Amino acid sequence: MTHARTVLIVGGGTAGSALAVLLRGAGIAVDLVEAKADWNATTGSGITLQGNALRVLREIGVWAQVSAHGFSSDGVTIVAPDGTEIFTQEDVRIGGDDLPGTVGMQRPTLQTILIEAVRASGTRVRLGCTIDTLTQDAAGADVSFTDGTAGRYDLVVAADGLNSRTRELIGVTDRPAPTGMAIWRAPAPRPASVTRTHLAYGGPAYIAGFCPTSATTVYAYLVEPNRDRASIDPAAYADEMRRLAEGYGGHWEEIRASITDPAQVNYTWFDRHLVEGAWHRGRVVLVGDAAHACPPTLAQGAAMSLEDAWVLADLLGSRATWDDGLLTAYRDRRMPRVRMVVDASVQIGQWQVDGVRDADVPGLMGRTLDTLKELP
Repeated sequence: MTHARTVLIVGGGTAGSALAVLLRGAGIAVDLVEAKADWNATTGSGITLQGNALRVLREIGVWAQVSAHGFSSDGVTIVAPDGTEIFTQEDVRIGGDDLPGTVGMQRPTLQTILIEAVRASGTRVRLGCTIDTLTQDAAGADVSFTDGTAGRYDLVVAADGLNSRTRELIGVTDRPAPTGMAIWRAPAPRPASVTRTHLAYGGPAYIAGFCPTSATTVYAYLVEPNRDRASIDPAAYADEMRRLAEGYGGHWEEIRASITDPAQVNYTWFDRHLVEGAWHRGRVVLVGDAAHACPPTLAQGAAMSLEDAWVLADLLGSRATWDDGLLTAYRDRRMPRVRMVVDASVQIGQWQVDGVRDADVPGLMGRTLDTLKELP
């Protein structure tokens, strides 16, 4: 009798949820545990999804929902700090001609779509629960959970984010490092004439931008040097973001006036993270932000996580033997592409921190996105 293989996914964010759906599609039994009781379905402002992310979402089977609830566009308008339009650069359709260059979405909307897909797939889900202890042998991993239960799995996937507890448990010592930049984010009503991302470089912040996320909303953001988080009262987040936005004109006048609820404003440092060695230890493997993360200067963070899920699911579903060679092949297939994106994303930010006026930002972006047209 053939052994029915089981996978535990730790973390129900973008990578974990996508992987669960793909593995269930391959007939593999999946348990998913998520530490947050609300499954991250109520937090976050917006997200930009480029064509390679959309390509994976289509494979998962949720493209129709993403298209219906997001805002599709094919260009970025560069503006001066006062709002004067300078030029519009058309997006590279890196997902193929049958997908838009970019879709902006409210992050909770994307998470809700993925949650519904995970539920429909037959994945066994437990919320408000995560790993407590983990031990391994050559055949699998024994896991105890924070809710007092335990289980044994053929493979454990660490999809528990930038500060992964699972990564720590298996002894991977690589950690994220701040880049010196930080971002303020907030949802806002969409000005009627805004139909694509607008970006201003310079002014009080390094970058001031907004991206349509639905027919009625945008995701607004301001990038500045990072500050000591303890020095900022969360109750003043809306005041701080409005103050920083005062140096920008045009549509920012309308957007700024709507930023009044501090609970809707998010402040986050930019980090660089890339696990340089193996992405697995025995029967535990890293995906998404647990393995790599970068500033959103290329809007490729979610795309890289989704691609991880796609590649790992392809290997697990197509190979008879799950062994060290399979997990090494996964890392080797992902590493050149991920490193390129991480390094380019960090470089674009560093040029801004250093005040490099003649940096070839469009050229670096173009070369990177052209490479991403190829399947991962």
